[in-house]
Amino acid sequence: MSLPESPAARHEAAAGEFSRLAAHTPDWSALSPVDGWTARDVVDHLVSWFPGFLAAGGVELPFGPPVADDPVAAWRHHAGAVQAILDERGDETFTHPRVGTHSLADTVDRFYTADVVMHSWDLARAGGQEARIDEDFAGRLLEGMRPMEQLLRESGQYGPAVPVPDDAPVVDRLMAFVGRDPGWRPPA
Repeated sequence: MSLPESPAARHEAAAGEFSRLAAHTPDWSALSPVDGWTARDVVDHLVSWFPGFLAAGGVELPFGPPVADDPVAAWRHHAGAVQAILDERGDETFTHPRVGTHSLADTVDRFYTADVVMHSWDLARAGGQEARIDEDFAGRLLEGMRPMEQLLRESGQYGPAVPVPDDAPVVDRLMAFVGRDPGWRPPA
């Protein structure tokens, strides 16, 4: 999947890939590469953390169906609500108490679209699928996170880096950086 240059189009492409993976996830209780998470938990994470993040800056997302009842419907509703905000309000200034002031579109792009892309890999692995992650985007994410490695590790949101060869594919290097084993497959 090649991600477009505008934040709104980039989110639409990333959310579309996640939707494709969700629609083909055969078992929502299957383990994911995130320690202690199932495929359902991957969706729940994306649907549950971002509304609070936006609300801290005064932007409300409408709630949809519970992930526990229908992960695909919950994801589609959430992704559609985020896309609507980007399409309708992306140029607005957004101030978050912890990350400062940016355009709403740039904030979504930096803090959320990247998360969708990385968790697409998790959902794909949980469901025995392959995620279509743009290599250029993965490389930009990796290079953007490297200077903040200590801060990211201290946040507790990333596990210890998994060693991979320097010439490993960039998506493998990105996932290893955030603490995933690129060779991870669900247990048989």
